[in-house]
Amino acid sequence: MTTLSLDNSLTTVIIIFRVEPEQQQELITAIKEFLNVVQTQPGFVSANLHQSTDGEKVANYAQWSDREAFEAFRANQEVQQRASKLFEFATPDSHVYEIVTSESKVGTPEINEGEYITHFAEFSMSPENQPPMVELAKEHVKPAMQQPGLISATFHRSLDGTRVINYGQWENEEAIAELTKQPGFGKKKPYWSGIAENEYHLYRVVHTVNA
Repeated sequence: MTTLSLDNSLTTVIIIFRVEPEQQQELITAIKEFLNVVQTQPGFVSANLHQSTDGEKVANYAQWSDREAFEAFRANQEVQQRASKLFEFATPDSHVYEIVTSESKVGTPEINEGEYITHFAEFSMSPENQPPMVELAKEHVKPAMQQPGLISATFHRSLDGTRVINYGQWENEEAIAELTKQPGFGKKKPYWSGIAENEYHLYRVVHTVNA
């Protein structure tokens, strides 16, 4: 079981692939095969594979015991060669993250296969804009949680300063559509305007692996 805890006792790695819709399932199969290798590596804790409903993305929310274990995994040439097939599809957007704020209606959020519709709201920015983006996230997450159907919202900042990701869990797609109609959350004057670029996709958790 993967929990999204503010104590950041584990190292979080989020990897997002952009893929042609006709190749999405093939990529998912390839990642599943590679995870059979990954789960044997020292320090591996969990991996959670997400399939976007529009066919355009595949995301892996992974956890490691610490940064050192993850860097050792990345430095293992033999293991990384096993991942070469994945890069035939696309170069993934991969970063190490820490959780900076989280709100939930169900206690500490958990990732479970088939439980919720999820979204990765991907904010990209220059490193000097990450601190104000984090503060904006903290300011707006509580009002967002008033939206019926939103189960949890957990914001992560990448350690390299270039990303903020909101991992949201929802009861249904209609609730998400309603939030985008609220001031500051839609395309017209969003709260991150001038600070970051944003895109988001809806996903379903299709595969989980634990150490």
